[in-house]
Amino acid sequence: MSRLEFKKKDQAQKQVEGLYKDLQRRIIASPPEQCPVDMTGSFLKLCEAQSCGKCVPCRVGVGQMINIIDDILNLSVESSMDDLIRLQKLAESIKYSSDCAIGAESANLVLKGLKSFREDYVSHISRNRCSDNLRDRRHSIPCVAKCPAEVDIPGYVALIKAGRYDDAVKLIRKDNPFPTVCALICEHPCEKHCRRNMIDAPINIRGLKMFAVDNCSETVPVPRLMDNTGKRVAIVGGGPSGLTAAYYLALMGHKPTVFEQREQLGGMLRYGIPSYRLPRKRLEWDIEAILSAGVEVKLNSGVADEKSIKGLIDKYDAVYVAIGAHNYKMIGIEGEESNGVYSAVDLLREIGDAHLPDYEGKRVAVVGGGNVAMDVARTAMRLGASHVDIVYRRRKVDMTALPEEIEGAIAEGCRLFELRTPLRIEADKDGNVKALIIKPQKVGEYDASGRPKSYPAQKNEQVVPCDIIIGAIGQEIDFEVFEKAGVSVLWNKLNTDASMRVIGMDGVFAGGDSVTGPSSAINAIAQGKVAAANIDNYLGYNHEITCDVEIPDTDLEDKTPCGRSELTSRYPDERNRDFDGFENGLLLEEAIQEAGRCLRCDRNSLGAFRGGRKAKW
Repeated sequence: MSRLEFKKKDQAQKQVEGLYKDLQRRIIASPPEQCPVDMTGSFLKLCEAQSCGKCVPCRVGVGQMINIIDDILNLSVESSMDDLIRLQKLAESIKYSSDCAIGAESANLVLKGLKSFREDYVSHISRNRCSDNLRDRRHSIPCVAKCPAEVDIPGYVALIKAGRYDDAVKLIRKDNPFPTVCALICEHPCEKHCRRNMIDAPINIRGLKMFAVDNCSETVPVPRLMDNTGKRVAIVGGGPSGLTAAYYLALMGHKPTVFEQREQLGGMLRYGIPSYRLPRKRLEWDIEAILSAGVEVKLNSGVADEKSIKGLIDKYDAVYVAIGAHNYKMIGIEGEESNGVYSAVDLLREIGDAHLPDYEGKRVAVVGGGNVAMDVARTAMRLGASHVDIVYRRRKVDMTALPEEIEGAIAEGCRLFELRTPLRIEADKDGNVKALIIKPQKVGEYDASGRPKSYPAQKNEQVVPCDIIIGAIGQEIDFEVFEKAGVSVLWNKLNTDASMRVIGMDGVFAGGDSVTGPSSAINAIAQGKVAAANIDNYLGYNHEITCDVEIPDTDLEDKTPCGRSELTSRYPDERNRDFDGFENGLLLEEAIQEAGRCLRCDRNSLGAFRGGRKAKW
């Protein structure tokens, strides 16, 4: 008998670990709007299987919670509200008496559900079915459900596979008039729940969209306009949300007029995203298509005061407010008034109008951890900075910027100071910035955002020598002028309902950053689409947006595991000194293979008979 033995994994254990990976992929690919009560019961059964059986609360109690939930879901068992009371008391008892996290967190899962989706439990008890809210929002195609604009993704993927790139662009425009913009800078939430996750990895949806716009005709005509209604709609703001609403209203036969405060259209697409991510010629291609629908534009014509806002409301049949978050938030530290301290908003705005500052040989410090912070850090490198340091108070994993943006900035030569918070700015005798003083932090308990808070660590302050400091810690809209004009404002944003109608105001709608605060382009586009539909109804019409493109049938072939084709980038030392596009598109054979990985949820499984493709809206 050996004193010690080295344990080798047997075949059974290897298979179990493989099952864990399969389970992880299946959870990731769970369709949106699953019944939360059913999912809770399923997760509890997994928790029960993990129990070691030592303590009674976990060994017996978790099974009892499963029994209660199974009875609530069982059509042949009569449940009552007493079952919910019993479930809550049992969960509370298990949470505080279990020996380890297996039992305690199982109970916590139930308690969170009773608080967050209690109406679903009540619906199953009283009516033996899921809640109406869940049933109304359930969608059979995961990628379409997760796209805020509900673009027909399986449809245009099939068209790309068939080599019909113009038709793919037309189909995208049915729900999103910015196919090129979203091909380049969309955060692609559609990929998160792609059912292909169950087999290997999600479809590279953004990469396929880029392939379509890269290979379509130089001009893809917009649909024929509907009959002129004579109705006039004022659009305040020429960004993604305002231009989206204007495009669809024009197709419906109305006369939208866009009032843009600046010299050029695009909003935050032009004045908030650097051209290396969104080349201006590519942006102009989308904008020109939108204007070809008959959208009238008035540049250098913002609404600067209460009188101008009320004038638009009186003069036009409807008004859509879609201004961007162009006001920056101060860092809020000593010395911020020093020469050389700028906001990310101001820097990107100047660059948007082709006014490039000279950072040659300068040392730059960027404060923030979002996409804007990454944009200005990578922009500073391209402007000639000798050093670019990014200072963020939390961990790298907690940054709100996309992982590829963070890695891109680091690859291009930016240094990341994580768990560092700015304390003060030091200036020389002439008032020019010479250093940013930062304080090391440590992580603590989690906050409401699901990320651990940061607290000062018992470490010495650090000095970051710099000539320029750029603050990128947040943006706001200019809400005060609208509030004075009587527009409803809540938490410094315009207050609307789900139809984008401003609360308490007839004929006034709002969307984009003015409602959500700084958000993604696809969210702004989706709200512009929603606003256009509801403005059309408000004006007394029910025009329908359609697309006369025939979608190819699905291939009846086995879906074997296959690697995902990824977009590539230019080499960091090649791209970090110019503003040319940094991404390389897919090759033809890659695009065909990637499109062939699509499981066509629009034609297979639930999509074949429930929900499926939305041919019009």
